[in-house]
Amino acid sequence: MKQIFEDFKAFILRGNLVDLAVGIVIGAAFTSVVTAFVSDIITPLIGIPGKIDLSSVIFTINGSVFHIGLFVNALIAFAIVATVLFFFVVRPVNTLLARFKPTPEPPAETKECPYCLSNIPAKATRCAFCTSELSTASA
Repeated sequence: MKQIFEDFKAFILRGNLVDLAVGIVIGAAFTSVVTAFVSDIITPLIGIPGKIDLSSVIFTINGSVFHIGLFVNALIAFAIVATVLFFFVVRPVNTLLARFKPTPEPPAETKECPYCLSNIPAKATRCAFCTSELSTASA
């Protein structure tokens, strides 16, 4: 039982898991702030010209109520959260990864030995496999 507890403790205290949990909590808090911003500030501003409260726009079909205004609020909130995440998380991380991405070395130029058909460096004058002398004209 003690081993299970130790394994669970090691699992919980992993850096990646803690970072993920913190990221989820901060993301949820940020989303709730953006949702409140949209429903309390943006949506009333949109409704000013038509003197309508966009969040209360609904229509009913056979007793089913469709909250169009709440859906528009959710779409605006999603667009803001997605835009912020793209410009402040995705683009900087991609730029950072591209900066530190190792450049692949160009493949060494090789030629085929006419005697044993092994690949050897293009500038070689003797085959490393069969030790045959190669003329400079052989390719």
